[in-house]
Amino acid sequence: MAKFFYVALFLLLPLFVFAQTKDPQTKEKVAASKDKKGQLAVPTQSDTIATIDMYKIVTLQHDTTYVDTSLTIRKEYKFNYLRKDNFGLLPFSNEGQTFNTLDYGYNKVTAYPGFGFAGKHFNYLEVDDIKYYNVATPMTELYFKTVMEQGQMIDAFITLNTSERLNFSIGYRGLRSLGKYVNQLSSNGNFKFMTSYNTSNERYFLKAHFTGQDLTNGENGGIVSLEDFEGGDSEFDNRARLDVYFLDATSILKGNRYFVDHHFRVNANKSANNLYVDHQLNYENKFFEYTQPTVVTTITTPAQGTIRLSRFGESYRSSNINDKTRYNRMYNKVGATYENSTLGQFQFFIEDFRYNYFYNRIIIQSPTYTIGNQLSDEFNVVGGQYTYQKNNWNGRFLFSSSISEQKASTLDANLSYKFDEKNNVHFQYQNLSKVPDHIFNLFQSSYVDYNWANNFENEKINSLTVNANTQWANASLQVSSLKNHLYFFNESTTQDTLTVKPGQYSKAINYLSLKVSKEFKFRKWALDNTVLYQKVDQDNDILNVPQLVTRNTLYYSTHVFKKAMFLQTGITFSYFSKYYANDYNPVIGDFYIQTKREVGGFPTFDFFVNAKIRNTRVYLKAEHFNSGFGDKNYYSAPNYPYRDFIVRFGLVWNFFS
Repeated sequence: MAKFFYVALFLLLPLFVFAQTKDPQTKEKVAASKDKKGQLAVPTQSDTIATIDMYKIVTLQHDTTYVDTSLTIRKEYKFNYLRKDNFGLLPFSNEGQTFNTLDYGYNKVTAYPGFGFAGKHFNYLEVDDIKYYNVATPMTELYFKTVMEQGQMIDAFITLNTSERLNFSIGYRGLRSLGKYVNQLSSNGNFKFMTSYNTSNERYFLKAHFTGQDLTNGENGGIVSLEDFEGGDSEFDNRARLDVYFLDATSILKGNRYFVDHHFRVNANKSANNLYVDHQLNYENKFFEYTQPTVVTTITTPAQGTIRLSRFGESYRSSNINDKTRYNRMYNKVGATYENSTLGQFQFFIEDFRYNYFYNRIIIQSPTYTIGNQLSDEFNVVGGQYTYQKNNWNGRFLFSSSISEQKASTLDANLSYKFDEKNNVHFQYQNLSKVPDHIFNLFQSSYVDYNWANNFENEKINSLTVNANTQWANASLQVSSLKNHLYFFNESTTQDTLTVKPGQYSKAINYLSLKVSKEFKFRKWALDNTVLYQKVDQDNDILNVPQLVTRNTLYYSTHVFKKAMFLQTGITFSYFSKYYANDYNPVIGDFYIQTKREVGGFPTFDFFVNAKIRNTRVYLKAEHFNSGFGDKNYYSAPNYPYRDFIVRFGLVWNFFS
């Protein structure tokens, strides 16, 4: 991975050298300068104090926020491996594993086909997860958190501006956790390098990044006997004594991405009418690998004696299974944008998307049926986008459609209105004709039943979302209609055998969700509430979600030690209603539907004590401390227990040079 870092530095060296030239602008011009994407300049050398609003975070969509070192309940919710609020996601027992999705609205889709293996991508940094910075002085952030067993998690990040026009940022997120169960090791790494630059005359702006990611998990297939887990026998309080399906299976997702987004203003001086040339490049290569040295698991029990389990059925190999799926993609977008200070921005663009998804073999299952080794295609797409921002209105309307043989289309309309600082409303309508992810159309494995070649139709997705953020409460309403929905299902009728296949549901699925959040405060006490209601209308159980998901936190905040420390302590209650939760299959790195076992209906209580000292936030939490009371019926998926009681410690520390 280091070689990619040095290549990136070499390619960007001319920008670095150019940026060292002293900026001839006056102090007043520097202080007032702002690019059309919302980036602000840093103070001149004559300024002696850098305030927090001089540390900018800019997204690819050009939304700008500030570095925030406060301690709030939102920071408590984001103090996790994903570094974001994971309400609507149910984690597995070990840190760094996958998540079961409770909130269907959490899923974000595009019309282009994806790699697949969606269960492995929760921890994978996508393009929209990368942020760009503009800081007055070098800034460092260090994140640390203990894990379940033998390991730790760190997230180290540093950003600096060599001038007001050039920024470099570098970060690494690393995790190692053995876990409480057999063969559950997580060993993950996410490296990122970002830069942003603009010329002194503000005609050219650049954002670029490189990511190198390696997500490795031991895959034990879940526990074999649910009775041993639920029975209350103290022998199994040591979770390593529970029998699991696999003792040495491993899955690995690796990927490298090179990304550039830049634009150039054609007219020399910015005016009421401007013309820009835009270009975006995204090249990414990935592979997913599933290895299993021991195919048949042997288990000895007092009641049944010796049992030999082949969880995924017959295999072409008697040992040392090694399934590897390779993928690379190249995306280019070229456009022209006309900007009028009164009318807004009009952009017309052409997209070229090409991919190669492949294996190193073909499989002949019969004289008349052969499974090929490659999917390869090219999309040519034309489209337009209109952006309007005036007074309290903000809108973006996009339409694109492919002109190549493979059809895909996107209609995305967004409109926001801001009543005042405390009240705003946002509308979004999406209509997508989505090309199936590659794994649904082609997959190969050493397991005989895990080989297929299909030609599924495009998924049709219509969705309307309304978000209202008010001084009384925050609410989000989503109504979606799905057709040709793709999913995985288990066609085996044997309890210990999984034969998972892809399927497409031709009938309509109608989905509705309403999420409401409200915080009540009384002096130093606060009660923060988030409640999600979901309803699905379908003829068959294809899209399965819990009807009710809730999170409620009662906490107390105060300054102590003559206001040298800010203290926050409280209890978080989480609950979701019983439903037929999707189960996880490590061979395909994804979830499949099932209607045999319901999961949910168990409450979890977390007790936390958080403190802030200057720019350091310290977190101490007793997670699921009620697990020792009542029935052992808590699961993340039908064969995967949820986390037991554990006490974890961590901190976030910011340095400003």
